[in-house]
Amino acid sequence: MIEALNINKNHDYQQALSSASQEINEPREELIENGKFHYSYRVTLATAQRVNWRIEDIIGGDKRLDFSKPFMPESLARVDALDFLRADEKRTLNQIRGNAYLGIFGLVEEFILPFVLDHARPQLRGDDYRVRALLQFAGEEAKHIQLFKRFREEFEGGFGYDCALIGPPEAVAQAVLAHNPLAVALTILHIEWMTQRHYLDSIEDDQSLDPQFKSLLKHHWIEEAQHTKLDTLMVDALAEGRSRCYIEAAVAEYLEIGGLIDAALKQQVEFDLDAFSRATGRELNEEEKKQFNLVQLQANRWTYLGSAMTHERFLATLGSLSPAARKSVEEVAPLFC
Repeated sequence: MIEALNINKNHDYQQALSSASQEINEPREELIENGKFHYSYRVTLATAQRVNWRIEDIIGGDKRLDFSKPFMPESLARVDALDFLRADEKRTLNQIRGNAYLGIFGLVEEFILPFVLDHARPQLRGDDYRVRALLQFAGEEAKHIQLFKRFREEFEGGFGYDCALIGPPEAVAQAVLAHNPLAVALTILHIEWMTQRHYLDSIEDDQSLDPQFKSLLKHHWIEEAQHTKLDTLMVDALAEGRSRCYIEAAVAEYLEIGGLIDAALKQQVEFDLDAFSRATGRELNEEEKKQFNLVQLQANRWTYLGSAMTHERFLATLGSLSPAARKSVEEVAPLFC
């Protein structure tokens, strides 16, 4: 009887996941006015509640990582360009990059969570749907942080070697949140559109990836699809009534935050090289290290910076705030592609 209940529960969950995935992929009518995408707190909340999932349904038990397969799509990992590595060494590096990928998501969500709560707090006596949607957003970010901690435990147990990550989260959050709130909101919107692009362009149709790692990315993407809408609404609210000079100064601070991220990525590449050397027992020569750093830094830059700075929806939001602001981002974006 218990087994039958579990089978039915799993069947119902898979049906809900399939329905949620189809709903996210369905084209939706969006009011576009002067380059702005207009979303609704009420509709976004309703969708978020329908696609919501539980951590225990997607990780643990028989849902295990398969270390015989790559975790990341090549368009993000960019390990094939390192032709001095054997196939198994490329797979090891790919998995190290996958660990860092979810680790960095957990890191940035540590500053997204308090920012969203701070944005919701002054609105507690305002639009009920707005408050509920933002609190739903914050709750999902807290859930993602917990999920990525669970993933890291499982990764370390299966991979067998500790892989360092940039941080600590508290210091990163303090540095980012010290900036103009509009700059922070733009950074969060950058991250959300980045997530969408990665999954839809590179992960969804890649059948070579470990199914469990891919499942984690899919569930993350499903909820982040709603966050892009809420982030857009936050950006619009923070920019409303502001002068052109204020907005352009905020975009300049967004680029400063991008500079902080870029510096951190250089450190992450060094961490990844160290983890690779320990996991494979291979010490690269100086020329190989130079090539490793060059290729992997640019891969990280595309993953976390360029893929968002060139996203058409992100650029559309920037352009709706200030054409000059959009142009300033478009001018620097090629450095990270």
